[in-house]
Amino acid sequence: MPYKEFKIEKLYYTIGEVAEILNENTSLVRFWAQKFPEFIKPARNKKGNRLFTADDLSNFKLIYYLVKERGMTLEGAAKRLKDNKDGVDRRVDVITTLNNVKERLQEISNSI
Repeated sequence: MPYKEFKIEKLYYTIGEVAEILNENTSLVRFWAQKFPEFIKPARNKKGNRLFTADDLSNFKLIYYLVKERGMTLEGAAKRLKDNKDGVDRRVDVITTLNNVKERLQEISNSI
């Protein structure tokens, strides 16, 4: 599974938390936030740290899927998000669910 699934939704995620969920560096998260301003709009706390919402996290997962798993360019991923966000979103949700089922079945198989 390319990124970690967290069951508890928080109001805001730090850049470090987003990077941990995606299994990527914070520099890549920061870069994607700059390259996809239409889809990722971080808030800032008093210290100036970026804080991402659950919607931002969902968009990061979409970008991850398009760029890392499908091999699209950043421009191609941005166009795809603009043109067909709902279709891509559903596909990522299905893949995530199937990966979770696969992990659970492997856990059950290992315990037998």
